[in-house]
Parts: sequence; structure tokens; C-alpha cells
Amino acid sequence: MREKFWEHYSLDELNAKEWEALCDGCGQCCLVREVGDNQVTVFNIACELLDIEQSRCSDYDNRFSLVPHCHQLTPDNIPQYNWLPESCAYRRIHKGEPLPDWHPLLTGTRQQMRKKGITVCATALPANEVPRHKRHQHIIKTKSI
Repeated sequence: MREKFWEHYSLDELNAKEWEALCDGCGQCCLVREVGDNQVTVFNIACELLDIEQSRCSDYDNRFSLVPHCHQLTPDNIPQYNWLPESCAYRRIHKGEPLPDWHPLLTGTRQQMRKKGITVCATALPANEVPRHKRHQHIIKTKSI
């Protein structure tokens, strides 16, 4: 990877390894959400493929075929996904903002983000533990889009 690539290149100039390295592994984009007309509702319910403890997809290579609602982020569609967390590196780089000071590319570890509660590992529940009719009890954020 090129040194400090996130400071010198736009998203569409990154190679595949750099693109993947931008992901901090917070798992927030892997939480169940409902997107309506002008609103997104986020639940503390994890996608069925999310390894909650690790905040990582358990079948990353096959996620799109296994989970129809999984989204492929690209440099072109990042603006569409305004439900991404404010801390998301893809969103921040797109907007010309720096990485957060706890980002693993800056610290070399995911420990700081865990300490700050950035990952979902402390709050997310497996999808199979929450019946659909009880989802309303697990709303963690509603945001206008």
C-alpha cells in the first residue's frame, strides 16, 4: 500500500488493497436498517453474517450472494449511502475529511476504537435472537436522509 494513501488519493484512485484497508471494521454498516422515503432506522441487530465479537463479516467473499440486502460500496455510490456512520472512512474521505484519530490505519490496532465503543461488538444482537415483531424495541438511531 502507498504511504498515507488516504491523505493523497481520492476513493476512485485507490487500489483494491487500499480500498479494503480503509474499512475500520466497526460493523456499523452490518447492522439491520430500514430505509424509508426520507428516513433510515438502524437497529442493534447484526446481519446474519456478522461475527459480532470480531465486527467482521464471516463470509466476506460470498456476502452479496448470501445476503441480498448487503451493499457493495464503490467510489461512485458512497454519496447514496448517507446512512453510513459519520465515522466511516469511506464517507469521510469522500467528503474531504481526515480519518478519525482512532482509525486502525493511524493507530495500527483496533484497540482504541473498541475502547471508544466504535465497534458494534458490545451492543449488537444476532438476527436470529430478535423476532421481526420485536424489532421496534431495538432501534438505536433514526436519521433523516
